[in-house]
Amino acid sequence: MFSFKKKPTTSSALSEFMRNASSREKKRAFKKIIEESIKEQQKIIDMADQMDAEKRA
Repeated sequence: MFSFKKKPTTSSALSEFMRNASSREKKRAFKKIIEESIKEQQKIIDMADQMDAEKRA
C-alpha cells in the first residue's frame, strides 16, 4: 500500500556524544548538567523569596 521512506538525517553533537561516549564521560556530563540546573533553580527560588519579602515589607 503505502511506502514511507526515511529521509537521511544528520547527527547532532548530542546524538554523537550519546552513541560514542563512555559511561564515565556520560556520567560526568550528566552530573555537570544537574549541578548547573540546581544552581539555576536555586536562583529562581531566591528571587521569588526576595520578591515575597519585598511584598511583605
